Amino acid sequence: MHGRENTGEGRGRSPLGDPKTIIRVEHLRKVYRVGDEKVVALRDICLEVLQGQIVCVVGTSGSGKSTLLNQLAGLEKPTRGSVYIGKTNISKLSENQLALFRQRSLGFVFQSYNLMPTMTAAENVALPLIFKGVSRGRRHKAALKMLAAVGLKKRAYHKPTQMSGGQQQRVGIARAFVTKPKVIFADEPTGNLDTKTTIEIMKMMVRFARKYKETLIIVTHDPEIAEYADRVITLIDGEITDDKVHTPIYSGIEGEDAVPEDGTPQAEENSPPDGNTLEDGKQMPGEDRQGDKGLPIPEQDVPEQEGQSAASEETQSEGERTE
Repeated sequence: MHGRENTGEGRGRSPLGDPKTIIRVEHLRKVYRVGDEKVVALRDICLEVLQGQIVCVVGTSGSGKSTLLNQLAGLEKPTRGSVYIGKTNISKLSENQLALFRQRSLGFVFQSYNLMPTMTAAENVALPLIFKGVSRGRRHKAALKMLAAVGLKKRAYHKPTQMSGGQQQRVGIARAFVTKPKVIFADEPTGNLDTKTTIEIMKMMVRFARKYKETLIIVTHDPEIAEYADRVITLIDGEITDDKVHTPIYSGIEGEDAVPEDGTPQAEENSPPDGNTLEDGKQMPGEDRQGDKGLPIPEQDVPEQEGQSAASEETQSEGERTE
């Protein structure tokens, strides 16, 4: 869709009935400098995403799909153009403002799970609630309820090294959904999983997104993952070459395909907890740096990590100013 305005042809319909745009991208361009060369990662991207849609962005390695996700999530600044989430132009926010916006409005699911290794499953899930100002007791209660919803009630006090890859990704999903954010971004969420676990993970994310009318943006190279989406966007060499409405293979209806807890059905615990409520005026302190790519590491309530390195510097792109 090089240089072409979004006509709504690929927008589809929102599952909420009355369409409401939650993400709007206007003439987005991203250029990286590699030595003396310029690499164009995104070329004049224009699109809209409706609230409650499940959208899959597919493409091969180097197509620009991960760069697009980083732009939509405010993890990188565009060379040119704008990204709006709701009414907020996140492209114009400072790094500190972006960190706060991500904490309050976005959730992330990663291919490599990105769990804090010295923390238990419950502590990992409770982490985003610190930045919502939720008290320690309520954070713990919400985390346990969310872990039950993903079938890991008995693993609440296990650390990542004591869990399988599929179990770690369930913890990652619980962490992403515990605050009921406006948008969930999933970057190759099943890339490290076997086929059976991939199906379980995809159904789990779809089920939660449907129940709470959250927008789910999935980036993948796997066309089978796209089968779970309402809309499939294909990216090649930084351009949208196809954008079509799709009928997903799984509806996400509550109660369908209940999440097992070590083999025992747990359909009655399919509801993520309400971790959104703020305590009156309380704001927990925390650094603005990104410790977990959108989940900043707080200065308190989180065990110190031994040997944890700072995030690597991002490549300086054309037209970007030093903040």
